[in-house]
Amino acid sequence: MSTDTPGIDPLEALRAPRDPACDVFLTGPVFLDIIFTGLDSAPVRGTESWARGMGSSPGGVANMATALARLGLHTSLAAAFGDDHYGEYCWDALEQGEGIDLSMSHTVPGWHSPVTVSMAYEGERTMVSHGHEAPAPAPVAGTGSRAGAAGTGTSTGAAAPVFPQCPPRARAAIASLAPGRSEPWVATAARDGALLFADVGWDETGRWDLDALPDLAHCEAFLPNAEEAMRYTRTDCPRAAAHALAERVPLAVVTLGAEGAYAVDGRTGTAAAVPAIEVEALDPTGAGDVFVAGFVTGTLADWPLADRLAFAGLTAALSVQEFGGSLSAPGWAEIAAWWQLIRTCDRQDPAALERYAFLDDLLPATARAWPLRRAVPTIGFRQ
Repeated sequence: MSTDTPGIDPLEALRAPRDPACDVFLTGPVFLDIIFTGLDSAPVRGTESWARGMGSSPGGVANMATALARLGLHTSLAAAFGDDHYGEYCWDALEQGEGIDLSMSHTVPGWHSPVTVSMAYEGERTMVSHGHEAPAPAPVAGTGSRAGAAGTGTSTGAAAPVFPQCPPRARAAIASLAPGRSEPWVATAARDGALLFADVGWDETGRWDLDALPDLAHCEAFLPNAEEAMRYTRTDCPRAAAHALAERVPLAVVTLGAEGAYAVDGRTGTAAAVPAIEVEALDPTGAGDVFVAGFVTGTLADWPLADRLAFAGLTAALSVQEFGGSLSAPGWAEIAAWWQLIRTCDRQDPAALERYAFLDDLLPATARAWPLRRAVPTIGFRQ
């Protein structure tokens, strides 16, 4: 994490004594990510490729948890961790390095951490992953233990986390939807007052049926990409897909890649479109997670829809200029430095700058110079 980050709390004006201690709850598998960058092309069979850059960091759900924590939100993560060195590193990086609450997480004795190797080249990435489903822990007294914690292991797939029977009371929670699957904790969190934000993966069944996503009924916002949105709504235009999704969920946000994002508020009919920020991308790993974190932050802070979209796009753009998923997530120091830099560049479009004028009310008058040095991206170095 960057040092000397301004202590900005985007929810400061909204906090009240009886509010939940947790701003955002999320759960999912934590991977150790090993990232190679600076590859000129994809690896060729039978040859050895040398990368000009390499890093390692917590990945998987840790990307989004880190992005949320760096934006000043009190973040709680429920996940399984291996009892190997990789698991210890990921736990310490998240709890000690990022200040993420791991009281609902647990360590699984004898279970090795799942690993993803990511190779970034030509603006894209190729990944190879390995992991096994985490066994359900035996119920024990207390939580947040590296020896185990109470919970139920009801999910499927590699490196499945322990899904808590009783998620903490929170302002918001983030769920990853899958066809034909319902997670009991989602309904519980919604019933306790949390705003649910959901993303979705590729539908391997090929049905693309919104009715096969039962937990969508509990969600405040749904954030698919353009291809997913069009397939689920049987439309041929991302904007039409967003309007169709807004009939099923209060907030529909469709990410458009290099074209930005489009959102529709189903309650008011308000729509907003924000173009993407042009940057030189080093590694796109985790950019979608950072986008969601930025949008959640703006929603909890009660910003206008267009500002939420712009902020989410900005944080995602800043993330792809660094390598690694969780390591690349920007904090307020990076955002402040970017805002200070961009206003001093020649020939800036005044209308484009005005799109981010809301940052003036959040950021300090002065910021450190861009670029900023990020954390050392590997295991073994002491900060």
